[in-house]
Amino acid sequence: MAVVGVAAVTVASAPSAALAVDNLPPLRPLVQDLASGGERCAAGEDRPYVSESPRLTAVLYDPEEDNQPYETNFVQGEFEAWWTGADGSEQRRTYTSRLTSSGTTQRWQLPDDLPPNTVVSWRVRANDGTVASAWSSEDGGSVCEFVYDDVSPEKPVVSSPEYPDDDRWADGVGNYGTFTMDSPSEDVVSYRYWLDGGYKTARPEEPGGPATIRYLPTQSGRGSLTVQAVDRAHRASNETTYSFLVDDGRAPTARWNLADPAGTQSATAVAGPAARAGTGVAFGATAPDGTPLTTTARLDGTEQGYLTPDRAVLDTRHTFAVGGWVRPARTDAARTVAGQDADGAPGFTLGLRPGGDSAPVWSFRVGEAQVSGGTPESGEWAHVLGVYDTETGLATLYVNGHAVGTPQEATPVEAPGAFQVGRARDATGYRDHWDGDVGDLRVYDRVVVPDEAAQLGSRKPRLQGHWSLENAEDGTSPELHGGTPLMLSDGATIHHSPDFECSLDPDCPNTEYALVGDGHLALDGAAGHASTSQPVVDTNDSFTIGVKVRLADLDPDRPMTVLSQGGQNVDAFKVRYVPTTHTWELVMTGADATGAAETVVKQQAGGGGGQGPGQRLAVVYDDATDQIKLYVDGYTNPAAIASFHGPWHSGGGLQVGRGHVDGAWGEYLRGAVDEVHAFSGALDDSEIRGLGFGTEPCLC
Repeated sequence: MAVVGVAAVTVASAPSAALAVDNLPPLRPLVQDLASGGERCAAGEDRPYVSESPRLTAVLYDPEEDNQPYETNFVQGEFEAWWTGADGSEQRRTYTSRLTSSGTTQRWQLPDDLPPNTVVSWRVRANDGTVASAWSSEDGGSVCEFVYDDVSPEKPVVSSPEYPDDDRWADGVGNYGTFTMDSPSEDVVSYRYWLDGGYKTARPEEPGGPATIRYLPTQSGRGSLTVQAVDRAHRASNETTYSFLVDDGRAPTARWNLADPAGTQSATAVAGPAARAGTGVAFGATAPDGTPLTTTARLDGTEQGYLTPDRAVLDTRHTFAVGGWVRPARTDAARTVAGQDADGAPGFTLGLRPGGDSAPVWSFRVGEAQVSGGTPESGEWAHVLGVYDTETGLATLYVNGHAVGTPQEATPVEAPGAFQVGRARDATGYRDHWDGDVGDLRVYDRVVVPDEAAQLGSRKPRLQGHWSLENAEDGTSPELHGGTPLMLSDGATIHHSPDFECSLDPDCPNTEYALVGDGHLALDGAAGHASTSQPVVDTNDSFTIGVKVRLADLDPDRPMTVLSQGGQNVDAFKVRYVPTTHTWELVMTGADATGAAETVVKQQAGGGGGQGPGQRLAVVYDDATDQIKLYVDGYTNPAAIASFHGPWHSGGGLQVGRGHVDGAWGEYLRGAVDEVHAFSGALDDSEIRGLGFGTEPCLC
């Protein structure tokens, strides 16, 4: 064979050669220790393709038996590479690396004149300066091969029947679509694409073929898919950017607001068929606060407490979602909100099941699969939503907009029977009758995505009162919107900021400025307080209270309550300052009884007694998540959070500056209070930041 060119280095004797006795040859290089440009050694159909002239690597060894005391074995690599040239002659290159320690990696960077699209073969052997090993291709070894590819693939073409790139709004959020990527190049082995904020890879069934992905839009608007074709040599094509427009999700296929006038005998349908009502259904029941609903339907838990359109409204074998607002009157037995009849057992059910020795749980059952979570409570509103996705095969349950439990793999069954509200059918008849209220029941033939579930299960907070405490007349300070005023007791006065002329006079007797605006409530710490004549918030439901407060003393000698609302014996909630720990506390009680269990969260208090700027406090009870939160200067401090179950409705008025102690009033506040806000519903962190500045936060 003709040798076209040779690259070599002078071989030096190993430092230990003079001492070697019965020198053994180096070990034959193993195929698994060889690589071409980082690709493992392979030949034939498995040979790698590389995008540039590669660096060949080999790990070479000398036998340990050659070791002499205090010596290191040295080896070098003798590489050979060859291919068939365009004229049919064999071309060969050789290279000898420097001596290095046994077990290290030897490298040969091949020259840049390698021909493209040609099979290049190579092998290597080890030399210890005295004797060489067998070639890596001998004695059961193998030649290594690679192909240098110098051409990038052509960029792919992208298409989608559901989401075309034609500036038309396509349907839509929660509706799966298909994108097909196809490059004209025959050596494409994958497509790298960017969609919804991350890179992913799709692979064709055969090199050069198309690849298809499924996509579920989770938000409306303009979408963008960026794709590159990648060939066997890891060369990437130019990018193809595919734009498409995603519309809002399809409206429900069936929907009943259940806000029909009292005395009607069927539920009017917003979509789909009307639903016939049994005699155990009464329209005109209370609706959940903070929702668009005005009234709901009350089902009495008997055999006549049901609604049905007398036909199926969904195909349980395909993707569907069912949900609505519910308030159970009882949770001591299995209760069905909605289901659809099938032979012997319903195709699905959404409702609650008792917990036995534990608390009851919400439940969504599809076929034999059941996902459960959340805690239904008697008299408490919740939004429950079950989603079955045929693409993933999973059943998912949302409660108050939050996924609960663990999604379950489900095998749906055909349910051609009638859709049912308030009952489920088995082989013996209808059972599990719903006892409680139901409102705005919706059925979808698509996936309801998490953001939509959160929106469906949200309740917008509503302002119940804002007392700026700027003035008082006849012992009362007005609520800014004409609501219930705060009645001031002895020891409670409105302090006004000094006028401009007085502020310039050093002898002015009144130089203390109000916390916010022109006035604040000053309390003497003995008996001074302010209160409303009736409850301001329903403590059995979500609520938020905000206030700005400044203690009169830098080091108070006793605990003092800023805000409370309770019953005959205890406070349902109380916000107090504890001087021994220098903390603000939110205390929630489990019942209107002396000695009732308390849940407490604490936040470290800042300075600011006397003439300081005061601190902004906010308390939140979130019925959707069963959490209480205490904020101190909400724009700088995260909330202190704890789980809280078992709220109760307090019948007493809002108290500013006092709370219950052992069944009597006590812990009177000595200090200044301003900007009291009260909301039904739980404000989020961004809304909390707007409290305490004399304005009302945007409840967006």
